[in-house]
Amino acid sequence: MKIVADRIAGDWMSDPGTQDLMRSLEAAGYKALFVGGCVRNALLREPVSDVDISTDATPDAVTAIAAAAGFKPVPTGIDHGTVTVVVQGKPHEITTFRRDVETDGRRAVVAFSTRIEEDAQRRDFTMNALYADRQGQVIDPLHGLPDLQARRVRFVGDAETRIREDYLRILRFFRFHAAYGDPDAGLDAEGLAACAALAEGLDGISRERIHAELRKLLSARDPAPSVAAMSHAGILTRILPGADPRGLAPLVHLEAGEDPRWLRRLAVLGGDTSDLRLSKAEMRDLSALRAAVESPATPAALGWRLGEHLARDAILARAALLESPLPGNWRVEATRGAKARFPVTAADLMPALQGEALGARLKQLEARWLASDLALTREELLKGA
Repeated sequence: MKIVADRIAGDWMSDPGTQDLMRSLEAAGYKALFVGGCVRNALLREPVSDVDISTDATPDAVTAIAAAAGFKPVPTGIDHGTVTVVVQGKPHEITTFRRDVETDGRRAVVAFSTRIEEDAQRRDFTMNALYADRQGQVIDPLHGLPDLQARRVRFVGDAETRIREDYLRILRFFRFHAAYGDPDAGLDAEGLAACAALAEGLDGISRERIHAELRKLLSARDPAPSVAAMSHAGILTRILPGADPRGLAPLVHLEAGEDPRWLRRLAVLGGDTSDLRLSKAEMRDLSALRAAVESPATPAALGWRLGEHLARDAILARAALLESPLPGNWRVEATRGAKARFPVTAADLMPALQGEALGARLKQLEARWLASDLALTREELLKGA
């Protein structure tokens, strides 16, 4: 991740609809600037998924201009100055320059501004306080480019002040380091100290927001250094009591060639997840993973019980936590198990067995089949059945 210029480009930026929207705002006498993640990622040659635009036009003016140009304005966050404008099916979040008037650590009361400097000052990290005009020329009011060049995640201004505006920024600090930080340089010392000092503020953040941020963190390429730092700072145990980060680095190492599935990593961390607001499907899969980690089942047996993808997660998690090598052909074996079918049916045992006796016998035969690594045939299992 190297910045090679102070000008950005990309299909997302040159999109005709996006350019038409920017021109419409400029033609009405307003500024229209790309901001935040799209600028940051374009400079880093990373994929850009969301297009955010910052302007000195008020939400009412944005709405009127967009409607007059034939676009679809949607009032998604008027109180905070945001209008989502849909152009040819593509959403663009347009937010008026703002400054904070009052904050309580969870949400802010804002006032609209006409100055880009005030808007930049209220952002979380210097690498997110970067703007670019319609032609791609980067505007850097807070000198965030050097931080981005160094892959240094640094709070805008005073770190404790930024955190008190929204305590979720504590988790964002670790998440952004995992995604964009230099792993050799470590975390910004001032930011880390501020996060540790104000960790108690996370208690007032909704569990849904905690869940969403933790999910993003654990989906990063390598979250292990950030999670270890969270543990040392007393932050990990605050959001995930009882978690142990020691298995995460071995897991990331073993995951080469696998997608960074966040629930697999959560299973390795352990801890009490009851407050994370996991979905029913997430809770079911996490419980199955944790049980599989403690099971001696073969990769094929896990594939049969859990399905191919969850079985792979379980095999990786077990190897990381046991500090053991991965079994030979583990991917192939998990796939074999997922495709296998237990060769005995209830009809094979009826009418000699019925009801509870039938169910018990099927379970016994299934256990024998799994112990054989799915090798026993129907005929072999039914002998003496």
